[in-house]
Amino acid sequence: MRALAGNTPDMADHVMVFAPAPQLTVTIEQPGDAVEIHLHPGGQGIWQARMITSLGVPVVLCASLGGETGRVLDTLIAAEGIDLHATTRAAASGGYVHDRRGGTRAEVAEAPEPPLGRHDLDELYNLALAEGLRAAVAVLSRPTDPTIVPPDVYRRLSTDLGRNGVKVVADLSGDHLSAVLEGGPCFVKVSHDELTADGRAASDSVPDLIEALHRMQAEGAGSVLISRADQPALALLESEIFEVEIPQLEAADPRGAGDSMTAGVAAVLARDGDLLTAVRTGAAAGALNVTRHGLGTGRPDAIAGMAERVNLKEVGRGRQRRTTPDELATRVRTAQ
Repeated sequence: MRALAGNTPDMADHVMVFAPAPQLTVTIEQPGDAVEIHLHPGGQGIWQARMITSLGVPVVLCASLGGETGRVLDTLIAAEGIDLHATTRAAASGGYVHDRRGGTRAEVAEAPEPPLGRHDLDELYNLALAEGLRAAVAVLSRPTDPTIVPPDVYRRLSTDLGRNGVKVVADLSGDHLSAVLEGGPCFVKVSHDELTADGRAASDSVPDLIEALHRMQAEGAGSVLISRADQPALALLESEIFEVEIPQLEAADPRGAGDSMTAGVAAVLARDGDLLTAVRTGAAAGALNVTRHGLGTGRPDAIAGMAERVNLKEVGRGRQRRTTPDELATRVRTAQ
């Protein structure tokens, strides 16, 4: 397996996605008479990178891979048009097999990945730092198991990249969220159920979630977005709080909406788009992703059209902020 794969784009508007431990996913399906077996790279960072790429923004994905599973992942990630830069570790990358025959998802087997050792962490950190400094935006995604990478790695990356002018977007929870906030990220996305599970919100009520928004900003985040499943998301964008209203759509697969939301935000910020356009695009990407089978997928023209229907309502003042012509033009350019 290559220690470093791919070539970094010669541009400042690409996104570095920190995905420390991708997984190999094996899916068994039977849409007709014959059984089908599908192999894909998986994990939050992979799904985010896939959506960012779909929106026309180049991605450099930094990861640690190992063993036979890692060699397969190397090939599969590159085949998706994602520029993979990977360090090699002795332990095999993780993976799982699930059976979707009959319309339900049943896990057959899982091979978890052990925590990264000190040497592996040093190599991965240096790689992510070097590639992040070349990017306009760095997305810090969570490992599948929080024990794989210590929270302090995220604090250091957020601090080192942010103080050198890189826009840091984080999609984390628990101790990893607390750590990254210390580094002052530009934008944080978190789900309401993660906030309540972590004790950062007393409940999933709007007042309690708004209090959590303010608290995370006080801890270091520039702006914060809380996804709420099928309810309007809440966003604290610098000094204003909005409800993010999207059209209701029937879901084919509800998983992955939050990851696509983060990806949409990062794609717009990488092209110097404003925060309102970034949140509208993120909300549209998340909404459309659940109408598809396949995480982190979507047509850019469909996302652009849906973004026009996303409404940001200022909370507490009952006034709706309408899309300006300049914002609409920015969104269209981003989606092309």
